[in-house]
Amino acid sequence: MKSEERRELLSMLARESYFERQLKLSSGRASNYYVDCKRTLYLPRGAYLAGELVLELVQAAGVEQLGGMAAGALPVTDAVIAAAHRNDVDIRGFFVRKETKQHGLQQMVEGALKPGLKTAVIDDAITTGGSSLQAVAAMREAGANVIAAIALVERGEGAVEAFARAGLKYSWVFTAEEVRAERAAHPVAG
Repeated sequence: MKSEERRELLSMLARESYFERQLKLSSGRASNYYVDCKRTLYLPRGAYLAGELVLELVQAAGVEQLGGMAAGALPVTDAVIAAAHRNDVDIRGFFVRKETKQHGLQQMVEGALKPGLKTAVIDDAITTGGSSLQAVAAMREAGANVIAAIALVERGEGAVEAFARAGLKYSWVFTAEEVRAERAAHPVAG
């Protein structure tokens, strides 16, 4: 992985996306910290760096398309699709709705999903893998051959085991501990 770009993105995540306070995660678990990756992914340089680094994981996993549950997967999927274009890599992207759309084509999976292709479920931050596995079920129902799971930030709270049980190869760019340590080493004033 490109070490200079990785260091820069880690610094951005620690500065822009890391918060310490009591809150509830999408997994339902309580936490005393949160990594709101969207705050970094919706900055031009953050999107660029995340796209480039996650694309490396996508290529290493040998997948041809990726997507995940809205809204967490949206900015990271978009960043990877843009990076794929810049690097002349043929990757398709899509997202999974929490429920079937009630108008239009009434689909659960939206975007460029193509049945049969090797697929990765992706998310910005993953805790237990629960919402990603919900997305995997919808993706498989739509005909995707889901073989991998990819995260920008892995929180280390059960996803590794959950994806292993589901037969998915799991990779990530950062652990939450790396983000926490970077923030501790470089506190943000204010």
